[in-house]
Amino acid sequence: MSTTTVRTSAQVAEEAPVTTTRRVRRRDERGPLGSAVIHGILAVASLIAFFPVGWLIFLSLGPDKDDYLHPSGIWHKMTLDNYSFVLQHTGFWDWFKTTMIVVGGTTVIGLILASTTGYAVSRMRFPGYRKFMWLLLLTQMFPIAVLIVPMYQILSRLGLIDSYLGLILVYCTTVVPYTAWLLKGYFDTIPFEIDEAGRVDGLSPFGTFARLILPLAKPGLAVAAFYNFLTAFGEVAFASTFMLSDDKYTFAVGLQSFISEHDAQRNLMTATAVLIAIPVAVFFYLVQKNLVTGLTAGGTKG
Repeated sequence: MSTTTVRTSAQVAEEAPVTTTRRVRRRDERGPLGSAVIHGILAVASLIAFFPVGWLIFLSLGPDKDDYLHPSGIWHKMTLDNYSFVLQHTGFWDWFKTTMIVVGGTTVIGLILASTTGYAVSRMRFPGYRKFMWLLLLTQMFPIAVLIVPMYQILSRLGLIDSYLGLILVYCTTVVPYTAWLLKGYFDTIPFEIDEAGRVDGLSPFGTFARLILPLAKPGLAVAAFYNFLTAFGEVAFASTFMLSDDKYTFAVGLQSFISEHDAQRNLMTATAVLIAIPVAVFFYLVQKNLVTGLTAGGTKG
């Protein structure tokens, strides 16, 4: 007589060998030690990058012009008097008005000229288009010291010395060649089929550019606008030569007024430097979402 033994699933599970699953790390995945090292390096790099800014802010809180020689004494007498003096008893607001007019005009006009130039060279094949782009690049080879005299003569004949428009046009001659090359590379990454689709829908070449291409080129335009803004904001040589009135100084020129041959008001200069950094920080915040994409997308043709 044969007997059949029936085993329950619980008994089978108890008799089965116990196996442990081990997570296999991918080749491109960092371990805990690697992540800690990278975060430590980034933290140190961030501190190094922030140190000059923090030191400038710290020196601006010292009430005396020679406090930068003994910075340890600032801790006991920190004050915001430097900021109130700069805002109330200097030409700060005149400098602010001039800077915003010149920087805004340079950014907008330069962006219009550069975008249309870059788009034309990217999409249209007219005679000499390659030589035209190299000619734009050639204009960047001349140093400012060589350009100031002929530009001064041209602006003087046009009656644009000590005028906002004159300085804006001078800055455009500096920013347009580079940003035209930048945007040309970005427009090359946008498929040409989009232009053909616009023509099929009845759009003119300018309508295709304005309604279809520009919205797709926002990252590249953001980079070009940021470059125009920074170039016009920090330039000194042209602004100090072509703007003669004290109330038409830009920030970069007005900052120099605190340092003379016989006196150096470094406490006021540092406070002004902190204040004029605010517009740049605000503009960077507005365009920073598109900066990384714009800086990398134009490097290769898609």
